[in-house]
Amino acid sequence: MMAVLGVAMADAFIGCWAVKFQYNTLRPVTYIRRHIDPKWEPLLTTPPFPEYPSGHSTVSAAAAIALTAVFGAGFAFDDPTHADEDLPIRRFASFAEAAEDAAMSRLYGGIHFRFGNEGGTALGRCIGAYAAALQTKA
Repeated sequence: MMAVLGVAMADAFIGCWAVKFQYNTLRPVTYIRRHIDPKWEPLLTTPPFPEYPSGHSTVSAAAAIALTAVFGAGFAFDDPTHADEDLPIRRFASFAEAAEDAAMSRLYGGIHFRFGNEGGTALGRCIGAYAAALQTKA
């Protein structure tokens, strides 16, 4: 499981960054400030590299496909990461649901366009499926 997950996530990063610098798409903050509101600020700090595709979307989707291949489509889990900060425990019905949540967080945070998330998710699913299909020798 760790090998499949590691390959999926590593290849997702590599694929994502190759595409980012192929398309070199500007971030929402750049577009919005130029054309709508010069004082607009996103909720999240905007990274200093191209928007498309979303890295979180790509890697999360690849990981979700790899983990689903191992544990099944209906594997529910809880995420207590921020419970010590008095935030509620996040509950997910599947890895796919968690990946979609990760992608949407980038849109809501103002650092990705929807097409960046959708492109990243599609790329990640493809890479995750490839990694999950790899054969290992015992």
